[in-house]
Amino acid sequence: MKKIAATACVALTLAAAPALAGGYVPAVDPVVIVEDTSSSSGAILVPIMALIMFAAAASAN
Repeated sequence: MKKIAATACVALTLAAAPALAGGYVPAVDPVVIVEDTSSSSGAILVPIMALIMFAAAASAN
């Protein structure tokens, strides 16, 4: 009797292990992140400042 009970216990344990392994995973929609691009006014500032510096250095001589 003990051998039958032990065999049944092992069988139930092995049958229940895969059911508890992963658990429930709900479907989640991916989040889309949109970043605003910077305006082009920042890119024109550096060349204008460089021209002003070159003009100032040329007029100082």
